[in-house]
Amino acid sequence: MKQQLTIVKVGGAVVEDPAQLDCLLTGFCRLGGRKALVHGGGRRATLVASRLGIESRMVGGRRVTDADMLEVVTMVYGGLVNKNIVAQLVARGVNALGLTGADMDVMRSRRRPVTADGVDFGFVGDVERADAERLAALVEQGAVPVLAPLTHDGHGQLLNTNADTIAAEAAKALAASYDVTLAYCFEKPGVLADPDDPRSVIPSITRPDFERLCADGTVAGGMVPKIENALAAVEAGVGRVLITEAAALGSGGGTLIH
Repeated sequence: MKQQLTIVKVGGAVVEDPAQLDCLLTGFCRLGGRKALVHGGGRRATLVASRLGIESRMVGGRRVTDADMLEVVTMVYGGLVNKNIVAQLVARGVNALGLTGADMDVMRSRRRPVTADGVDFGFVGDVERADAERLAALVEQGAVPVLAPLTHDGHGQLLNTNADTIAAEAAKALAASYDVTLAYCFEKPGVLADPDDPRSVIPSITRPDFERLCADGTVAGGMVPKIENALAAVEAGVGRVLITEAAALGSGGGTLIH
């Protein structure tokens, strides 16, 4: 029987709110067994970029990253956000280790090509591989990896990479060795049929459901790549994928993707 491994991805809005982040980290610490954390930080990156006079541009829920924005996200994701989370976990007795994809070459990407409709995302990476052996070695040695949404191309270039994608790719790579649960935690109780009604949680979503919800506009913006990554993880053998809120981590609430 495979050992259980839980990968939790925490979104930028939770990272920005000390109370929500505290709740998330408390719940994360209570999870039994092997675990890892993946974090975003887009809202903080947008704020810091604005302070520096750098415009933020999003296309389809993903950040366009020119050279100036790459410097911002590297500082914010790999430094400010990552080390703050690591410090808070260590204070709770967790043997946390902050990483980017470049560290130990645990996740490598290729720069995203210009899209068919002419969108150049700049220094954005599409993951080519996650090194399950190295990630598993860290976990088996008692470390709790805390992955920032940065990867590299193997030639010295850092790349901004969607945190939902990093979580999904890590889960997919580790699913061969572990019984993996992947939980996407953000500020809402799940995927909502009505974005203004927290009681309208959609209990489960399949790929046909997803296509229908996108077509009618129920699912839009940043939720689109989140569910795309969740479905890809399920289809690659990840045992369980949830989209839920920080307060419900470990309770089974939220939206099950299957």
